[in-house]
Amino acid sequence: MQPAPEFIEAEPTWLKAALGSRVGTSEQVHIRLAADMMDGERFGQRWLLVTDERVLLVAADDEQRGAGEIVELHKDEIGEVRTTDLVGAAQLEIERKDGLGQEVMHYSRSLAALFSEAAAAIRNLAKGEALELPTVLERTRCAKCNRLLPERDGICPFCIRRIDTIKRIAMFLEPYKGKVVLFMAISVTMSALGLLPPQLVKYIVNTLTQRPDNALELLGMLVGGLAATTLIHWLFEIADGLLRAELAGRTAQHIRSRLYGGMQFLPVRFFDKRQVGGLISRFMQDADRLEMFLLFGLPFLLSNFLMLVGVLGILLYMSWDLTLYVLFPIPFIVIGGLKKFGTLRRLWTQFHTKWSLFNVHLNESIHGIRVVKAFAQEPRELRKFTRTNDELRDMSVTAERSWFIFSAILNFIMSFGLFLTWYFGGLKILNGELTLGDLMAFISYIWMLYGPLQFFSGINNFLTRAFAGAERIFEILDTRPESFDSADAKPLTDLQGRLVFRNVWFGYDPGKPILKDVSLEVEPGEMIGLVGKSGVGKSTLINLICRFYDADKGGIELDGVDLRDIRLEDLRGQIGMVAQESFLFNGTLAENIAYGRQDAGFEEIVLAAKAANAHEFILTKPEGYDMLAGERGGRLSGGEKQRIAIARAILHDPKILILDEATSAVDTPTEKKLQEAIQRLV
Repeated sequence: MQPAPEFIEAEPTWLKAALGSRVGTSEQVHIRLAADMMDGERFGQRWLLVTDERVLLVAADDEQRGAGEIVELHKDEIGEVRTTDLVGAAQLEIERKDGLGQEVMHYSRSLAALFSEAAAAIRNLAKGEALELPTVLERTRCAKCNRLLPERDGICPFCIRRIDTIKRIAMFLEPYKGKVVLFMAISVTMSALGLLPPQLVKYIVNTLTQRPDNALELLGMLVGGLAATTLIHWLFEIADGLLRAELAGRTAQHIRSRLYGGMQFLPVRFFDKRQVGGLISRFMQDADRLEMFLLFGLPFLLSNFLMLVGVLGILLYMSWDLTLYVLFPIPFIVIGGLKKFGTLRRLWTQFHTKWSLFNVHLNESIHGIRVVKAFAQEPRELRKFTRTNDELRDMSVTAERSWFIFSAILNFIMSFGLFLTWYFGGLKILNGELTLGDLMAFISYIWMLYGPLQFFSGINNFLTRAFAGAERIFEILDTRPESFDSADAKPLTDLQGRLVFRNVWFGYDPGKPILKDVSLEVEPGEMIGLVGKSGVGKSTLINLICRFYDADKGGIELDGVDLRDIRLEDLRGQIGMVAQESFLFNGTLAENIAYGRQDAGFEEIVLAAKAANAHEFILTKPEGYDMLAGERGGRLSGGEKQRIAIARAILHDPKILILDEATSAVDTPTEKKLQEAIQRLV
């Protein structure tokens, strides 16, 4: 597979001339990257080239027109390779085997992902292994407009086609086709009924001014017809509102279900890059915006379009020359709306970003309230909240002001068409070319025309909010989930539990491997302990066994089968884990113990609790096994939470048991009870 195109940048003329004699045609260039810093203090261009045989560092001269210093390292000269984060920048460090120091290449943080992958490739080159580069990189800028994305691998709000977003939103209505068709029929009928009253008013006014012989009888019939039309329209309006509310509610429920279901199956890396408050805001605010669009946006697009076409046709039929005066402001409205849409979308996208940051701070400060109070940092948190809240307010005010000013200007422009109609229509009445009833009906239709026009000019503000929320939701739905149901995955039938690590390399950042060439064998029934200082990779091993991440190099086998070839549901169903800080859900203690086995009976739950030394303390609680654990198990002590977690693992009865410092944060008596429970478990 070809590496991502970002690793081979276009070669400037001066670089090509400088390396013409150094890099032969038989030597393949795998990496050609331009750093944006000459050293730690100066911006400038310095190039990194990695071929089959060597690494070259080429600096541009002071005028950026030719080559300056060129450093060449053969693959046999390369020792340790790593990347180091600095303040606002980073550096690639390549040590020489001969002990003559190291070569350092500086770059800004925007290039960190590229150079981390390059460091891993150079490390492979030095070992004589094949250079492995990713085929796809996380995007920080839009490939089309080169603007910074709101989030890594996110959606560029400036390059999304509105029609595509509307189509995707409309796809959520597909399960309710019958009701959608009925709703459209009601909308068409309402639009047709809405066109009748001005015609009836015209005949009423003409009857009153011209006074025919049957004026009284005609007046009664016309007023009765107006009342009947209004009543029928009112009944259809009720049906329209009820149906619209049901469709919007069901569709919003479907969207939230899809969003939550999609998020459950996303890889852990997705959550590593995002904060909890930002994800919650997609359920709360973004889904709400989308629901409001389905309730008040999409339905009215249809009804107002039908009304606009119908009214315009009648106006042209009644008086084409007066209609031209009515249409005079429309080009200004359309052009202004199209130009303003981009600005409003940018403002509301920024507002959504500020709202996510607001949710992040709120979520963090509430969950950490005990730490805040323990260190008496309430004033500090209040200042941080005030600053975030002020930024959210300023963004909201800026967006709303921009819209209100635009709306006021549009309303002022639209009024000119009405002024012109009154003047030239009045002249027609004076010249006997038009009756008063005709002009009154014409004016009524103008207001009916300007209603949809105002809606379509105002829909920009509504659409930008809804689209910004919809795009953030679609980003989650479009993210590739974990391969739970891979066609090539093998089911686990009779698991023995033999676990083997073969030359495993892994790093959360490719340029900084945590596990380096790790090999390990664990036989069925064997208990081993991993000892090491903090940060050496003990928890990382656990993450790889559970396949929260996949190894960068090497392989992990379970009963001779590579973990990547095993169905995730089968693999994780055979793993039990008790972490240093166990997480409990806000359910009953019995529900938490039975979390891994929903079909477990109460007797089995009690037996597991007894085995975990949890039964005694549970009985001391007023509600016993029906006691709510509280959010994150907040109503229990640390030792009590650990014993519930051990009971959960015992009831699950896994083939592979992982204890991640399960007794490190409890007192000695509690640790003794936990050790007894662990002995029963293994």
